[in-house]
Amino acid sequence: MRFKDKSVVITGGASGIGAAAVRRFHAEGAKVVIADLNDALGEALAAELGTGRALYQHTDVADWPAVEALMQRAVDAYGRLDILFNNAGIGCFGATPDLDIAEWQRVINVDLNSVFYGCKAAIPHMRAGGGGAIVNTASASGLAGDYSFTAYNAAKGAVINYTRAAGIDHAREGIRINAVCPGPVDTPIIAGVKDMPGVQAIWDDCVPMGRFARPEEIAAAVLFLASADASYMTGAIIAVDGGLTAHTGQPNLPRLLAAAG
Repeated sequence: MRFKDKSVVITGGASGIGAAAVRRFHAEGAKVVIADLNDALGEALAAELGTGRALYQHTDVADWPAVEALMQRAVDAYGRLDILFNNAGIGCFGATPDLDIAEWQRVINVDLNSVFYGCKAAIPHMRAGGGGAIVNTASASGLAGDYSFTAYNAAKGAVINYTRAAGIDHAREGIRINAVCPGPVDTPIIAGVKDMPGVQAIWDDCVPMGRFARPEEIAAAVLFLASADASYMTGAIIAVDGGLTAHTGQPNLPRLLAAAG
């Protein structure tokens, strides 16, 4: 019960990492506001928890007034705002010459601007309550580049450095701001990969642990950063990626030599 009576807002909370975090925070005593665009999933999750400590708010995180209203909803419902998990995000595929400008702007709006909006809207409420914790979802793809994920790489790289800057800006106000950098995670956003013959196996092989993360594994790191156990951490960027970014990208030499005979 690390979060008993804490007020928590989670964007992208209806599925994937967000839903896993909703369930974990709620199980540990928190009062949760689930923010998403998928009303059916969001309302179903709130109903599933059904204890008076969970509610759903339809929210477009790329819209500043909607994000401002989201934070106010948490304060109106629960009296305060203690924790924000800026989790909502999207991806897109395309090298620079092939990437539509509207698609670039959409990814930047949802993956980067939403994080700024969330922090901007939440921090005054946290100040009023004497402090708080914010966790931003960045990505292993913000720590290095991927082929043809230019917009996503740019947005997540910016989230990482924004987290550092915001973390030091508010360190003496008792507001801690950190980020998690997941590697590949078994969520609906990459469900199509499993339908492509051989792709999942190749992708798994790129991860030193040999598999995608479960959403619950990322949520566990988020809860740590939001908890008092991380009381001396701010501006930290935590890779939760199965060793992906620990690897230089060189081939597995022992396996390669063994295959060569």
